[in-house]
Amino acid sequence: MKKKIYIESIILILLGFFSSLSLPPFNYILINFLTFSFFYILLIKIFETSKNKKLFFLYGWLFGFGYFTSNLYWISISLTFDESFKFLIPLTLVLVPAFLALFYGLVSFLFIILKPKKNLSSFFLFSLIFGTIEFIRGTILTGFPWNLIAYSFSNKIEILHITSIIGTYSFNLFCISLFASPSFFILRDNKKEIIVCVLFFIITLSFYIFGSQKLEKFNNTEANKLNYKIRVVSSNVSIDRFYKDTDPSSVIDDLIKISSPQKNEKTIFIWPEGILPDISTNQLKEYKFLFENKFDKNHILSIGINDIKKEGQIVKYFNSFTIYDHKLEILDSYKKINLVPFGEFLPFEKILSLTGLKTITNNYQSYSRGKKRNIIKVNKPDLSVRILPLICYEIIYTGNIFKSRDFDFIVNVSEDGWFGESIGPYQHFVHSIYRAIESGKYVLRSANNGIAAIINPLGVIEKQVDLNQSGFVDLFETKKIEPTIFSKYGNKIFVLIILLYISLIFSFNKIKNE
Repeated sequence: MKKKIYIESIILILLGFFSSLSLPPFNYILINFLTFSFFYILLIKIFETSKNKKLFFLYGWLFGFGYFTSNLYWISISLTFDESFKFLIPLTLVLVPAFLALFYGLVSFLFIILKPKKNLSSFFLFSLIFGTIEFIRGTILTGFPWNLIAYSFSNKIEILHITSIIGTYSFNLFCISLFASPSFFILRDNKKEIIVCVLFFIITLSFYIFGSQKLEKFNNTEANKLNYKIRVVSSNVSIDRFYKDTDPSSVIDDLIKISSPQKNEKTIFIWPEGILPDISTNQLKEYKFLFENKFDKNHILSIGINDIKKEGQIVKYFNSFTIYDHKLEILDSYKKINLVPFGEFLPFEKILSLTGLKTITNNYQSYSRGKKRNIIKVNKPDLSVRILPLICYEIIYTGNIFKSRDFDFIVNVSEDGWFGESIGPYQHFVHSIYRAIESGKYVLRSANNGIAAIINPLGVIEKQVDLNQSGFVDLFETKKIEPTIFSKYGNKIFVLIILLYISLIFSFNKIKNE
């Protein structure tokens, strides 16, 4: 019996591990039809021979541990830049995947608690529980909706267009069902199961046709030329500047050279997040001399930069996205509201700081949260732009990044150097594609040590600066589409999909009983 459990445990870890190969940058999507189907089959077969509910929690956990260990190893790379953090690397490699795997353990545990049967109601129950738990994972404890299995479709733009209607969480639920559906060829009781499997592939094909038609319509739409250009800058400044006395002047000078400003040319420059770690919003003006002969009244600078505010005796630090005119006067600013645990703030800081722990991205204290995500407005003669700012991993929160569509572009600034030479920057980047499709807006992404790009409202990457390259891409004309259904209703649509699955569970269960 013990030997059987050991073998099954190894198989489950491997199934989770190989599922990661479907995610960016590999996108071996076909592997999911094997891994998810075998995972579901194992749960059903084990249920027939064992009623040990704790064992089922372990089996789900093992699948999740294999999955997250293989696709989130890059988190530990952020600890390699500071000697005081290196002792945490082995713990991070194990503890982070182990914690996230608890959600997958809960999936298999609840699945068994609800006593599944080897029929269609059992299949839809498994998908529903899995998809719902993934939503919870992306919501509670600040949320971490990273590497939903739906992201394995990141290079299938036509199919992804369904997210403009149902959103990523609903699509993720569909993907779980799609990938597990081949299990019917082994578990089937009758032809109905095979028909359902075929239907999932037909629905996927319909998604492709729907997306292809939208792409064709968009490509045939006439573009509107802007009376200004937005220049998205990508840089390759070493992350070591956080720990060494790097002269900010040299970094600013390099960024200006990369930006290549042309006088009398209306341009909004977008610089990455945290590129100047030792300069706050008000201090940037001290470096005005570097801009004087390069920037003129037609130029506007936007940048991810620290903001410091004193409230009585308390000094607060914010990660902000700030807009400046050519004289480095602040026009508008946004303070980040979704902070990275341990990266930007230390949970239970008063207690954990006594052990020597601190945030990874700065040496002073935790960042404070902004109050709300405000639309940044740039209003000048012949230049009016409304920007929805998203700093770093705020881009990952599907259905929760805006309440009003009253903006022109989504701007995402990031520092991806913390990921090192890993798959992390690719995983981070693809979220921008999904947010563009869901919102029906252009996403302009500026990154240091990452991928910078202009992504149109249909998720197509129109221009790109490759990983770890310096350069820029310009947006000077746009095409508009009708507001997406998802941008209007958000994750309320996910509730409707849940209700649909519940109705299918009861319907097929009733048919089975009859």
